[in-house]
Amino acid sequence: MRGQGDMGGERDVRGEQDVRRQRDARGQQRLAERFEEHRGQLKAVAYRMLGSLAEAEDAVQEAWLRLDRSEADGIDNLGAWLTTVTGRICLDLLRSRTARREEPMTEGFDSFVPDPVLRALPRADPEAEALHTDSVGIALLVVLERLEPAERLAFVLHDMFAVPFDDIAAVVERSPAATRQLASRARRRVRDATPAAEPDLGRQRRVVEAFLAASRAGDFEALVSVLHPDVVLRADAGALARGVAASKVVRGARTVATGAFHFRHLAPLARVVLVNDAVGTVAVSDGRPVSVTYVTVADGLITGLYILSDPERLAGLDVSALES
Repeated sequence: MRGQGDMGGERDVRGEQDVRRQRDARGQQRLAERFEEHRGQLKAVAYRMLGSLAEAEDAVQEAWLRLDRSEADGIDNLGAWLTTVTGRICLDLLRSRTARREEPMTEGFDSFVPDPVLRALPRADPEAEALHTDSVGIALLVVLERLEPAERLAFVLHDMFAVPFDDIAAVVERSPAATRQLASRARRRVRDATPAAEPDLGRQRRVVEAFLAASRAGDFEALVSVLHPDVVLRADAGALARGVAASKVVRGARTVATGAFHFRHLAPLARVVLVNDAVGTVAVSDGRPVSVTYVTVADGLITGLYILSDPERLAGLDVSALES
């Protein structure tokens, strides 16, 4: 038989183990709370890097798993550490995506439209609302999609989130000077390719509503009148439609108006909303979005239409909070 001393020793060991487990649980809870403080920025970084809401969520979750496996007590600046880790995860995803595009089934990539973020249009003071939004325009995301992965990382982290080049250099495995050149090259490409846009939400709304009114009325000439002569339409119907007519790029006012005229049956289903940083539309049927259109406006005319009608990606959008 074991003596009372042995039993007391076992109780002491179990007690110490319980204390360690409680201490570890408290530490884990504190770490999770600190991570949640940075989740919003990490998702913003990942969304700008990937243009996909689902992939952005996955990247943020992977950043948490890496933090959980790390020696967190040795991290001096948790926000900076998480931002660069998220950037590294996104860079790997972009490189994998780029490799897939080199395969034969890449037709239709030019028509790609990133995942939109939808919000109800503010009833009052839309300019103030625009000042507080942290969204990034679909048109800019389309341009970012055409950058090399390392260029996109350098531009997003430095120009959008003020991450020092020394930190970015470690992610892309280049010198700080070479990393600075990546960002500079990306900046020039973004500046040259991003269309000019009307910043005033009120003026944007008037143009979008005129386009919708012409569509609902079936007035072809009225449609043409609100389109810039060099307007570009990108229609993304999803992976299964790549390379066929459903996913395409169309240029020119009369050609774009012809397409809009053919789909005028959707106009009664459309409502005006904020799509990322600009006024756009969402067509809803039976409580489900069937298309989202991001619109760029300049000088009172529509210069770009970015239409997402991919059923798989639209199914993940929440439209319950939008105006009825």
